[in-house]
Amino acid sequence: MTIRVAVVGATGKLGSAATALLDRTDGFEVVARLGSASEHADMLGPADAPSDVVLDVTLPQVSAGIVDYAVTHGRNVVVGTSGWSSERLAGLSTLLARHPERGVVVIPNFSLGSALGTAFAAAASRFFDAIEIVETHGAGKVDSPSGTAVRTAELIQAARGELGPVAAPHIDQRARGQQVGTVPIHSLRLPGVSARQEVTFGADGETLVIRHDVISPSAYSAGILLALRAAAERTGLTVGLDALIDLGIAPGER
Repeated sequence: MTIRVAVVGATGKLGSAATALLDRTDGFEVVARLGSASEHADMLGPADAPSDVVLDVTLPQVSAGIVDYAVTHGRNVVVGTSGWSSERLAGLSTLLARHPERGVVVIPNFSLGSALGTAFAAAASRFFDAIEIVETHGAGKVDSPSGTAVRTAELIQAARGELGPVAAPHIDQRARGQQVGTVPIHSLRLPGVSARQEVTFGADGETLVIRHDVISPSAYSAGILLALRAAAERTGLTVGLDALIDLGIAPGER
């Protein structure tokens, strides 16, 4: 079976890499290559080769409209655009409840290593009360904190459960980072950097650092293909690459 994909944001850095990847991978056909400002109708693909899945790798301010149009016009979606907060995801769940035959897979980061780093951080958070995140991306990244860092903070809070919130700095200390829940996130935007996340845990007499670096865009290839294959078959909302791979952690332990 060939999965027909409409790539929205195909002219961007990630979109270009994704399009080239699909062009050389058996089992995929790119039927539409669109910019972020393209007409929504174009993502449905030509009449003789309609798209099965829409890959959204655009900008936070246009992503929601693209997803809404795709779902309401009978397409499943993979979202690789940052900026999907818990509030926006709740709205997406409401949309999908009206279209139960459709599915949307939201991936804050297509890197398998990043998914593992986030899972390890969530697991470690049960043993430390002081936790902070530093995420670094290139100067051109328009949103901060990154979607990966936000999801890491959210999963840390979920994993801690009855242990309660981490020991966050005072909310009025702006230099201490933006708090997602109570986890401070510090965002750096620098030329010469691709993507890096460090989660630092502190306790009496020791620290633990879980760090992940993207060295090349090829780091996203396996995750892009995995997400598209999943989106072609799934219904409902799926968030995170970790939901698509076996991390060897029982659901109750995540």
